[in-house]
Amino acid sequence: MKDFDTSRSAADLANHQARLFAQALAERIKPMGLAPAQFKCLLELWREEGLTQRDLMQRLNVEQATMANTLKRMERDGLIERRAHEGDARTRTIHLTGRARDLQGPAQAEAHAVNARATAGMSAQERSLYLDLMARAVAALRR
Repeated sequence: MKDFDTSRSAADLANHQARLFAQALAERIKPMGLAPAQFKCLLELWREEGLTQRDLMQRLNVEQATMANTLKRMERDGLIERRAHEGDARTRTIHLTGRARDLQGPAQAEAHAVNARATAGMSAQERSLYLDLMARAVAALRR
């Protein structure tokens, strides 16, 4: 049986890359009072405000408890507010505060900077191929 080489394992390399990206992003957005999990929620809410907790859980593929804790911290930190859902009195929708809206440009600029750093040694064609291949791997694992 051939030894398992983690330096040639797509899963290990992707996991290592994800951890390094999260660490780099965390360092860059921490001065804004944001954590990576909050940033991911904000990305969805900047695209479409008024989502429910369930919507965010599905879009970000996280567990209910994780999402509930993240939203609780975001509310505490003045990033979101919850409002009654127009069609369902039991459901609350999540809305951005002015503070969260003001962070969109700076926070996304930091994420772009981390991505640029990660792909700095690649040509535009290599970067495009790299992203396409990663997206295909994610799609294959979702099937």
